[in-house]
Amino acid sequence: MEYTKFKLYHYPATRSARARWALLETLGEDFEIERIELYQGIQYTPAYLDKNPNHNVPILEITRTDGTVHIMLESAAMVAWLADAFPEKELAPAPGLSLERADYLQMLHFAGGWMDMMLWQIRLHEHLLSSEEADPRTTKRYRNKFVTEVEPQLKGRLTSTDFICGMNFSAADILIGHNMLWAQSYQLCEDPIFKQYLSRLSARPAFIQAFADAEDFEPEPPARKTA
Repeated sequence: MEYTKFKLYHYPATRSARARWALLETLGEDFEIERIELYQGIQYTPAYLDKNPNHNVPILEITRTDGTVHIMLESAAMVAWLADAFPEKELAPAPGLSLERADYLQMLHFAGGWMDMMLWQIRLHEHLLSSEEADPRTTKRYRNKFVTEVEPQLKGRLTSTDFICGMNFSAADILIGHNMLWAQSYQLCEDPIFKQYLSRLSARPAFIQAFADAEDFEPEPPARKTA
């Protein structure tokens, strides 16, 4: 089945930036993008909830040549799907029983699951929940787990390789790279080895375009600032 249109629903520097980066790596600029103003509550409107009952970004809307539309909601799944859909871009080891593929998938899911979850808990309790709901113990727990469990694993890899799964860039770096930027906004991943890694990633034109609007991101909702 051929595809005629890809459309990304996006907000700067959020998980949708991962999908935008992957689209730029695979499709170039041949996709549409619509900015969703999360702090204005657009994600809770009926029209948006019809597309995404999880009321967040990203959404990747894929239109086929027969007019049917398929919607993806998980950013890590979008990155993985695009990498496999365009093998000529060499963003992923070929499917099969290779250890390279196993390691790539492990890091893809490590980033999209374990690492992401810790960062989300930190963001939730430091910037999104009200003072009555936020739990400093949760923030402390996940900050500690990130420093003692996540950072050593990443540092161990990057000590001997340029990228997270070896000497070549892969889609796993899209997820890890975005999460590392997210972590640095919370004063995590500050070792020089992580800064060197992000420097290599930021040399990619697709990275530059994907995060060109990052300065528009506000970590704290306006309503919480005035509460």
